[in-house]
Amino acid sequence: MNRQTIIVIVTAVITTLIVLIGIAALMPILGPRYMHPLMMGNQPAPGDLDTSSKRLSDGGLFRVSWTSDPASPPLNRMHTWTLHLETPDGKSVEGAEISVDGGMPLHGHGLPTSPQVTQELGSGDYLVEGMKFQMPGWWEVRFGIQADGQADTITFNLTLE
Repeated sequence: MNRQTIIVIVTAVITTLIVLIGIAALMPILGPRYMHPLMMGNQPAPGDLDTSSKRLSDGGLFRVSWTSDPASPPLNRMHTWTLHLETPDGKSVEGAEISVDGGMPLHGHGLPTSPQVTQELGSGDYLVEGMKFQMPGWWEVRFGIQADGQADTITFNLTLE
């Protein structure tokens, strides 16, 4: 072997070792978020999980509820939700800007789609299209709400089988 070949081999080995050490060092940070769900083990949802479909937003600014079409959110099928917004004293909230996000906390991945509020239906109702859950388990669906100069969030928990 000539000197240049040896330098290339040694450089490749050192680079590979650096990359492997870097991956091993970052695994506790990145692993839970990016590992495939099947590698995460079969972890149950918390026993005290609030799965109600109607409650006050995190800051108490809005009373929020959701319904699904079909009534029980299906697996592996696109479906819609209707989100209803009221003030705490029961007045419908019109003209809200709403963002939608979510995922499976125990698996570290988000929703397989990008649901959006596509229409204000009136009387505080908003159509959310693009909902989909691709596997059973504990899901969170988070809404960011801006209305009347106020902003708040709410997270709904679902357990799907």
